[in-house]
This record gives sequence, structure tokens and C-alpha cells, in this order.
Amino acid sequence: MNPQLLWLIPILPFSGFLINGLAGRNFPRAVVSALALTATLLPALLVSKLWMVMTATGGPPEIFLSSVPWIAVSGFHVNFAFTVDHLTLVMLGVVTGVGFLIHVYSVGYMAHEEGYWRFFAYLNLFMFFMLMLVLASSFLLLFVGWEGVGLASYLLIGFYFKKDSAANAGKKAFIVNRIGDFGFLLAMFLLVAHYGTLNFSTIFATIAASPLSGGFLTAVALLLVLGAAGKSAQIPLYVWLPDAMEGPTPVSALIHAATMVTAGVYMIARCHVLFDHSPLALTVVAVTGALTALFAATMGMVQHDIKRVLAYSTVSQLGYMFLACGVGAYSAGIFHLMTHAFFKDLLFLSAGSVIHALSGEQDMRFMGGLWKKIPITFWTMTAATFAISGVWPFSGFFSKDEILFQTFQSPNPLAKLLWLVGLVTAGMTSFYMFRLWFKTFFGESRFEHSSFAQASHGNNHASAHGNGIHESPLVMTLPLMVLGVLSLAGGWVGIPAALGGNDVIGHFLDPVFHGAAVPAAAPAVAAAAHGLEISLAAISLATAALGIFVAWLFYHRKPGTGAKLARRFQPIYSLAYHKYWIDEIYGSFVVAPLLAFSRLILAGLVDGGVIQGTGAGLAASARGSSWLVRHMQSGKIRSYAGWLAAGAAAVIVLALFLR
Repeated sequence: MNPQLLWLIPILPFSGFLINGLAGRNFPRAVVSALALTATLLPALLVSKLWMVMTATGGPPEIFLSSVPWIAVSGFHVNFAFTVDHLTLVMLGVVTGVGFLIHVYSVGYMAHEEGYWRFFAYLNLFMFFMLMLVLASSFLLLFVGWEGVGLASYLLIGFYFKKDSAANAGKKAFIVNRIGDFGFLLAMFLLVAHYGTLNFSTIFATIAASPLSGGFLTAVALLLVLGAAGKSAQIPLYVWLPDAMEGPTPVSALIHAATMVTAGVYMIARCHVLFDHSPLALTVVAVTGALTALFAATMGMVQHDIKRVLAYSTVSQLGYMFLACGVGAYSAGIFHLMTHAFFKDLLFLSAGSVIHALSGEQDMRFMGGLWKKIPITFWTMTAATFAISGVWPFSGFFSKDEILFQTFQSPNPLAKLLWLVGLVTAGMTSFYMFRLWFKTFFGESRFEHSSFAQASHGNNHASAHGNGIHESPLVMTLPLMVLGVLSLAGGWVGIPAALGGNDVIGHFLDPVFHGAAVPAAAPAVAAAAHGLEISLAAISLATAALGIFVAWLFYHRKPGTGAKLARRFQPIYSLAYHKYWIDEIYGSFVVAPLLAFSRLILAGLVDGGVIQGTGAGLAASARGSSWLVRHMQSGKIRSYAGWLAAGAAAVIVLALFLR
């Protein structure tokens, strides 16, 4: 494949954005859809070609494409350059493949929405920036994509900008991410100061040859972690992602499940050479991931909005990816990133299909009895639910268990504790996901009590389907079926040797994270490791089964049990349901003081005192000068004679003074 074709991968979505963004208002919806889908399909085909070239026998391990110097100032220069290695290939496959399926789904989901052209323009813009982020060969170009996906996320979350909640959610996401991006910027400044460049290859080669001491690499790594925590919604910057569910459901699937939120995980994996030289930074990553996974799971267990359950699930699963990177299991983290893209996208899109069937209802308390009415949605969402719960042989079982196994045998002093947190979180995940499954698809239908059902009475669209509950059109269900297959079999590329596989994905990523294939362990050591891995997998599977059993007992066998426990343990339930009041705490101790400071110092002193005072002073000076000049030019001869005498006297006094 000609390396020059790499430019087309991001440029094609950008072209779709420009055409639909500038002229889409005047196009029929079919033309808008065709442009947006073509701009996403062609990059996916190019990525497929890349896969064939780089995975063929004797294929290049890396493809590099560079322009003339992008920035060249006083010895510092950065090229506008792309690099494709095996890590990039995995990310490109996820972004273009899943992105195209979501574009197809959106054609049906957004069919009756205003601003159809605008929505697809924003989707294409997001794809452009995400592909730039993944292809970048320098921190600076990665940061351009990093900021770009933040902008596109803001636009898509706030797509329904007439709703205050959507507009506020978009602003919240944008502002919270700026906090993390400040850390990213500081890290880049430090790298430029010490290495004189921002190119990945140069910096990582220098670090590998002669790592700096004195905590410099730790400082850079921790600042990068702050940036990653913002983008990937980790403690303490996770608060934006649940509110981001105000955007259309395809946005939640594309941005907040498979692509943008994984950018932080990708960045840490890309910078593994730097992190490997900072055990403290790796420990921070691992602990942050484990705590976030557990913390978010507790909130997901008590939510009623189907999309918010999935939002907290996303935060929790991203915590697993951080945990993997923190214990040095980068391949396991990227493997889970890939499988998570399959089953979490499917969960969001299936939830969108449920919402579509129920005329917009998102509260699970008004669902139930849907499995016969929307069978395709039911069976595909079932596959995703089993996958995220870690049930064999679905994809999530292999990726999640690989993380737990690598964590357990990690040399990190906290390894066993981190593994236990991950195991407990796995049980909680299976519980809240099957809680969602049972409440949505089984039991008696409760939709007739919903305000959406009342609003749909007399609606022609609802009447055409009897009670209004209907399966989604093929343009929406086809992506669900494709993702359903991937949720089942997408993890089979990572079956470990202990379970009879060859860990294809791990070996595929070895050149990126180890520089070469990892040598095989001695037979005795391998046998012991295999035995440990099988034992841990059995424990994990039993934990998932326990979570499923409790959900079945509470929400199917004895419905109402969960509500009774919630009333019995009201303080604990209320704490989790209200998200531990974190938003209120941030509002009181961070947002309010900043607003008070800005009003007092910036608005009061700076704007009211300095800026307005300077303006008032200049105005007063102008008025005084004009008054003086006006009286000098009065048009009266007597006045002119007086001014002439005063001037002559002033000249005489000055001459005597200078004598």
C-alpha cells in the first residue's frame, strides 16, 4: 500500500464534514446520509488494506508518512507525520469499523430529527479528529486530535441545544476535560524543555537509552495521567460522562463507549516506554483504575435511566483498562478496549432501539415484557450483556480475565488487593447488567404508566403499531446483529494458551510493547502459570454467576426485592443513587469559589476597576483636553490676545530658566 494513501484516512471524514456542514441544509436526507456513510466507509476499507499489507508475511512492522516540517522555531521542529504500527492498526480498526456501523444506525435513529445534516457533519468531524489522534507520530499532533474530539464531543452532546440539560452537559464535558488537558500541556512543555522535540520515536528512544533521574519522568507521567483521567473519565474527572447521555444515543455509542473515552488508555499505552520507567506513575494509574471501576459500579447498580446505567458501566470498564496499563499489561488493556468497543457499543445501540420502541422512554421502571415485542434487539442486547458480565465464551470473558490474571501475578506490592477490587467489580457488573436485562425485557409491561405512553395516544405513528411498541427498522437492527456476532466471537483472538488458544492479539501487539516476541517460558513455569490462570478464571466466572443469580432473584424470581432492600438501607441507597453528592461537592467547593473569585477579582477589580477605570480616565482626559482647546479657539479677539500674552510670558520664563 502506498504510504501516501494514509492522508486519505482522516481527510475523507473531514471532506464529509465540510460538504454536509456547509451545504447539507439544502440536501435531501438521502444525500446527507450517502455523503456521511461514504466518508466513513472508505477509510474503513483503507484500514482493511493496511491490515492485509502489515500482517502479510514479510510485511512492514511500521509505516511512516511525513510532510515538510510543520513547526520549525529556534531548533525545535515537528513534522505533520503519521505512524502506523500494530497498536495503531487495532485502534484504526475499532474507530473506522465501529464508527461506520454507528453511522449506519444513525440513519434510522435520527430519521425524524431536526438538524439531520448537522448531526452527520458533527459525526464526520469527530471521526476526522479521532483518526488524527490515533495516527499521530508526535505529542503535538496527538494533542490536536485530542482537543478536536473534545470539541466534536461538545457539539454532539449538546446537539439538542434547545434543552438546557443538553447544553449544560456539553459545557460540563468541555470544561472538565480542559482540566485534564492542562496537565497534558504541562507534560509537553517539560518534554520540549528536556528533549527539544515532541516526536514519539525520538523521545522514547532517548528514554530507553538513558532515562532521566530525579523524578522528571514521574512528573511527566503523572501530568499525562491527569490528561488521561479527563478524557477517559477516571477519578476525579469522571463527572462529565454520565451527564453526556443527554446527547443522542448514537453519540453515546460512538464517543462515550468506543472511541473518545478510550483515548486516555491509548495515550498511556502509546507512552509505555515513559511509564515503564516510573513505577510510582504506574501505581497511580492502577489504583486510579481499580477505584474508578469499583466506585462507578456502585452507582450503576441503583440507576433507573437505562443510558445512565450504561454510562457508569463505561466509566467502570475504562477503570479496568487503566488497571491493566497500571500493572504493565498494556496488551490486555488494549484487548479489553477492543472487546469493550463491541459489546458496549451494542449495549448503547440496543438501548437506543429500546428507547425508539418506547417512543423515547428511558426509565427502566416503565419497561418490562419487551423480549417478544422487539426480538432482534432482545437477542443482540443479550449477547452484549453476557459479554460485559464476563460469561464464557463471550468476548468480555477473555479480555476481563486476562486483566485480572495479569494483575494477580504483577510484581506491584498492591497486586492482590487490586485483583480483589477487580473481582468484586466483576460481580457487581454482572449484577447491574442483568438487573437492566430483567427489568427491561421480562416481567409485566409497565409502559402504559409512562408519560411517553400517555403522550403517544392518538399519535398516528404509535397507532400504526398498535400499542406503539415496535422493532426498529433494518438500518438500525443490522448494525446490532454485526456487533452481536463480534460481542460473542470478537474475544476469541485473545484466548490464552491456558484455555487452548494462542493469544493472537497479545502476540500481535508484542512488537509494540516488547520490541519483539516474548520468549516462551520453561515448561514447568508455563504449567504453573496455566494452572493459576485457569483457577482465577474459574473464580471470576463463579463471581459473575453469583451476580447474575442475585439479579435474577431480586428482579425476576421475587420482583420487588430490590426495592425493599433499597427502603431498608435507605441512607446507603440514597448515597449511591445521588452519586455520593460529588457534583454538589464540586459545585460548593470548586465551582462556587471560582465563580466568586471571577466576579470579585476579574469582574469587579479587573473589569470594573482597571479596564473601566482606564477607559473612564482616558475619557476624562479627552474631555479636559477638549475643554481647554475649545476655550483657546473661542473666536474672540480679546481671548486670542490673552492667550498670546500668556504664551509669550511662558516663553520668557522658560528662556530665563534655561539660561
